[in-house]
Amino acid sequence: MRALRMLWPYLGRYRGRLLLILGILLISKFANLGVPVSFKQIVDALDPTLAMLTVPAAMLLAYGALRIIAAVFGEARGVLFSVISGRARREAALDAFNHLHRLSMRFHLARQTGGISRAIEKGTSSIEDFLYYVMIMIVPTLAEISMGLALLGFAYDWRFVAITMCALTVYVWVTIRITEWRTEFYRTANRIDQEANARAVDSLLNYETVKYFNNERFEANRYDERLADYEYASRKSWLSLSLLNSAQQITIAVALTAMMWLAASEVAVGRMSVGDLVLVSTLLVQLFMPLGFLGMMYRDIRQALTDMERMFGLFDQPVEVADVADAKPLTLRGATLVFDHVNFSYDGVRPILQDVSFRIEAGQKVAVVGPSGSGKSTLARLLYRFYDVTGGQILIDGQDVRSVSQDSLRAAIGIVPQDTVLFNDTLRYNVAYGRTQAGPDALDQVIRTAQLDRLIELLPDGLETQVGERGLKLSGGEKQRVALARALLKDPAIMVFDEATSALDSATEQAIQAQLDQVASARTSLVIAHRLSTIVDADWIVVLDQGKVREQGRHRELLQQQGLYARLWSMQQE
Repeated sequence: MRALRMLWPYLGRYRGRLLLILGILLISKFANLGVPVSFKQIVDALDPTLAMLTVPAAMLLAYGALRIIAAVFGEARGVLFSVISGRARREAALDAFNHLHRLSMRFHLARQTGGISRAIEKGTSSIEDFLYYVMIMIVPTLAEISMGLALLGFAYDWRFVAITMCALTVYVWVTIRITEWRTEFYRTANRIDQEANARAVDSLLNYETVKYFNNERFEANRYDERLADYEYASRKSWLSLSLLNSAQQITIAVALTAMMWLAASEVAVGRMSVGDLVLVSTLLVQLFMPLGFLGMMYRDIRQALTDMERMFGLFDQPVEVADVADAKPLTLRGATLVFDHVNFSYDGVRPILQDVSFRIEAGQKVAVVGPSGSGKSTLARLLYRFYDVTGGQILIDGQDVRSVSQDSLRAAIGIVPQDTVLFNDTLRYNVAYGRTQAGPDALDQVIRTAQLDRLIELLPDGLETQVGERGLKLSGGEKQRVALARALLKDPAIMVFDEATSALDSATEQAIQAQLDQVASARTSLVIAHRLSTIVDADWIVVLDQGKVREQGRHRELLQQQGLYARLWSMQQE
């Protein structure tokens, strides 16, 4: 019931189809129940002294028709339900995917990519498994058992019903008790499996680092530790499964023996015909055959619940950065950017930014410089609202970024990050990611501006070249040029350059720097720089140190102050 409540939002819209499936279910089970009844009539109609042809043809035709109806309607039920379960799986996976994208940077920095992807993969597949077992296997089986018990109680001795009910009660009790006990083994194995997968993915994503430090054996040993733990947990799970199967089979065997003993006794004293004996035995086998799979289905349902709970548990993760109820689209009137007494801390304990204030007029280029760890890159994350400020405000044309929709805010900003991560796709895909609907002319223009055209000419597949996982087939400078091209393709009103040319050689840097200056001249630009030579022409320079603004001014003015900026400049010149 808990799982059905989780899934109802995805099933409720298909009420009509569910009712149709229920109708087909009842027809197929009535037909299935009619098979042993018609078989009894055929047996009773047989005369051992005459030929087989004395059996009425209608009985034989009815027997065949009932079997066909039961089979065809059973398959039709499965086909109809596959549409519902497949759509529910798709929509749940999409909701989980979208929710993960809504979660804050804080969550994604702490997550393990392998574990999360495995949780979604197993969770979505478990939805289909759960619905299949419940709606295609368990509900029809319970319906057939109910009909069979009603037939036994109406047509025969109450003792048949009593034995069947006792067997069902014992079977369900044994299944639930043992399954609940062994579920912990499965959960442990599942958790270890996810940890092993997360370790493997993490190691492969950091392939270069592993090679740099000759740590292949170390990584293999860490991975094997988890595999060994999984092997042990899996062995305990299989042993407990064998115990459960044995208990179930013993229960069924005892019940069948008691039922057949009673039926044979009734035939011996003349209260039941041979046809009745055939009906009871056929009906019991027919009822207990699916019952033999109930234990397996219950185990799989418990496993599916575990996987579904983990996936749906992702929905319980709070969306830390969310649009306010009345959020309006950002209205641009030149894109003046203001950091107004901004304070920020990642953990609420160690301050990253303290009372940071500066202004970038529309069309201006303002650079932020300072030692590593001074909070420069944090400014870009706050501007994008990956986090919200803990004090002060960030304004664009007088609008607090927290009061406008995130879609419109991010649509107005383009960034060339220092650490460029590309999708495992073609070069064309990664460049076009800046504006997926851009035409070939716009694509060619940004490729030339970013100095990518020479690289593309040298590649055998040109723009269709696969760049590999995280762009590992490209050099750092090539990746940075791709990042620049897709940021230019986005054509935003505000540009953020986070050390945009740090991975380029001097010649390429000079060529691209001229293009950047041209691009920045028509936009509001925030330049986060370590290399001071790239920002000497900035309209304004802000010097950060330990999260505080230490100095502000133009390049020559800051040099004359003989402060932190002058020291940084002197060190870089040396």
